[in-house]
Amino acid sequence: MLEIVDIDAGYGATKVLHGVSIPGSEKIVAVLGHNGAGKTTLLRATIGLIRPTRGAVLFDGEDITQLAPNRRVQRGMAYVAQGQLSFEQLTTMENLQLVADGRRGGKEKLAEMLERFPALAEFATRKAGLLSGGQRQQLAIARALITSPKLLILDEPTEGIQPSIVAEIEKTIIGLADEGLSVLLVEQHIGFAIEAAERYVVLASGRVTQSGAGGTAAVSTVREAMVI
Repeated sequence: MLEIVDIDAGYGATKVLHGVSIPGSEKIVAVLGHNGAGKTTLLRATIGLIRPTRGAVLFDGEDITQLAPNRRVQRGMAYVAQGQLSFEQLTTMENLQLVADGRRGGKEKLAEMLERFPALAEFATRKAGLLSGGQRQQLAIARALITSPKLLILDEPTEGIQPSIVAEIEKTIIGLADEGLSVLLVEQHIGFAIEAAERYVVLASGRVTQSGAGGTAAVSTVREAMVI
């Protein structure tokens, strides 16, 4: 589905990523690393918010390195940025309708999201700015899923969220992968990320320092690799 090939990327004259590659995967790929390792930059390069200065981003076998973000979304990418982003002055339902309205099958997808995330149905008329952090993150994921993506890109989806909601979000991510959705996941909970992932990569200073197959057996190896 997604393959990253030897990309360099950064901001202006500042290079952040140095020859980063991620092999193709049909399920969950976890990207791990300490703060400043280049994880978010990698996701931004994947969705097209920054353009690599070298290398390629391949999606469904097509080189999309030069495509604008909206063209990537049209091809089946969806990006949930860090920070539980929403339109805070709009209600939960209005946030969802912004994406669903005018989209083929949008009404059905909106109804599906309310069923998948019961808290959103319960607080449909509440302004998004008054939701808890976990509820806002569920809203952000739901809005992305309304676009019917093939690849869901998630940046720290459980950061700063109460444990009970973390468990719900983790269950949702695994369920989506089981349903056939590919997921590129940056996640702070190493145990969950590695156990859920088909493959993982560890970044440090913008370089891949370790990669391999995911699963429970890999957790201790990755934890050791990430010790400062």
